[in-house]
Amino acid sequence: MFAINQSTGEITVARPLDFETTSAYEIRVEALDRGSTPLASHAKVLVEVIDVNDNAPEIKLSSLSESVREDAKKGTAIALITVLDKDGGRNGHVRCTISEGTPFLLESSQGKYYSLVLENMLDREIHSEYNVTIIATDDGSPPLSSTSVFTISVSDVNDNAPQFPEPIVNLYLKENSPTGSLICSLTALDPDQEANAQISYSLGPITTATQSSVAVSVNSLTGEIYSLQSFDYEEMKRFQFQVQATDGGVPPLSSNVTVNVFILDENDNTPVILPPYSDQGSVNSENIPYSAEAGYFVAKIRAVDADSGYNALLSYHISEPKGPNLFRIGSSNGEIRTKRRMSDNDLKTHPLVIVVSDNGDPSLSATVSIDVVVVESTGDMQTTFRQLPVKEESFSDLNLYLLISIASVSVIFLLSLIGLIAVKCHKTDGSFSRYSAPMITTHPDGSWSYSKSTQQYDVCFSSDTMKSDVVVFPTSFPPGDGELISINGGDTFSRTQTLPTCEKGVLVS
Repeated sequence: MFAINQSTGEITVARPLDFETTSAYEIRVEALDRGSTPLASHAKVLVEVIDVNDNAPEIKLSSLSESVREDAKKGTAIALITVLDKDGGRNGHVRCTISEGTPFLLESSQGKYYSLVLENMLDREIHSEYNVTIIATDDGSPPLSSTSVFTISVSDVNDNAPQFPEPIVNLYLKENSPTGSLICSLTALDPDQEANAQISYSLGPITTATQSSVAVSVNSLTGEIYSLQSFDYEEMKRFQFQVQATDGGVPPLSSNVTVNVFILDENDNTPVILPPYSDQGSVNSENIPYSAEAGYFVAKIRAVDADSGYNALLSYHISEPKGPNLFRIGSSNGEIRTKRRMSDNDLKTHPLVIVVSDNGDPSLSATVSIDVVVVESTGDMQTTFRQLPVKEESFSDLNLYLLISIASVSVIFLLSLIGLIAVKCHKTDGSFSRYSAPMITTHPDGSWSYSKSTQQYDVCFSSDTMKSDVVVFPTSFPPGDGELISINGGDTFSRTQTLPTCEKGVLVS
């Protein structure tokens, strides 16, 4: 390690010294003269090596486990750390620090030993592992430091239940869909891992807007929902059920989603003609007078459609006949009316075919036939009544009491009427016997004659009696002397005067 100059005795360092290997040396030196008999003398040289800060601290990690459970409590020891520095004195005094942003803390124990403990709670779903950096720095001049980085893994625990994207899912399914149709596919997410994230699906209770039962199934692995029946919108408008997602953790966690399935209407129902024109086997006929004006009401067709929305929007049309079309129908209300007056060239019977169509795609329709018969006058018109089935009712006690009451009232009314007539006849025979009975005579020209005793009044009406005004005669006595008769509300005459010649339309009061 050292060398000496033989002439001068100067001791020098022959090789680099290392304080950490040997901190002191003992050198023995011999001095010889050059006489014929050399004489020698000895000396001992002690060399102390002065330490310099030439060694950085060393960090050794002793991990307690490969990973840390995410539900570990605060203060849990994660690892043991040993820090060494070969230098001496202040050069060998080391301080340790840990990088920021980690939920861990270094606690010193017996100088060169440290413990890495948990300072904050862990969440594997946020951070599944941490890269921890430990820095050791000595107090030398200049100071030296070393860094060690190691990874801490966070192990999963089943602390998260499966979650659906939405708590309520609304679905729309066409009616008459075949059995086995895919209704929807539900997917739940679980942020856990491995067995804690393995999800199975199951059905919850099913409720409907009606009492009809619903059969659906769910694939426990994929969450796909299938129908086990065909749905009819007219019977069921919607139904609701729940799907539960359960993970494979211990203990297992689960969550639910509510599924509302709305049945969409399809145009699968034909319009139905309502009575009276829908009677099976009945003859649909209507009579109209020959004098009917344009716009005369003939009949009204009513129909319903079991579908909904645009599929149930009905329109009425008349299938074009072979001859001239004398009738029209309201496209929205189904009222059949005449287009014009009848002529001598028109047929007496007009068969009409009414087509009722819905607004679906494709459109469905129903037809009804009506024979419109033209009659000469309103008096010849006959109304055909369609008899409806009558239920036979049992003759109860209440009906018997009602019949007896009606019979009693009728007898009392009849007796009262007979008594009233007898009293009236008695008064007439006793009080007015001095007057002769009046007499009304009808003449061929359409005039009437009123006679009472020796007086007679001639009254004239038009030949069209339906349009003539009523003539009112005195009820008790004929006009006396001086009484006047008014003709046509104008001139007046006394009873002794001769009345003017009777003309058509003259009114006498």
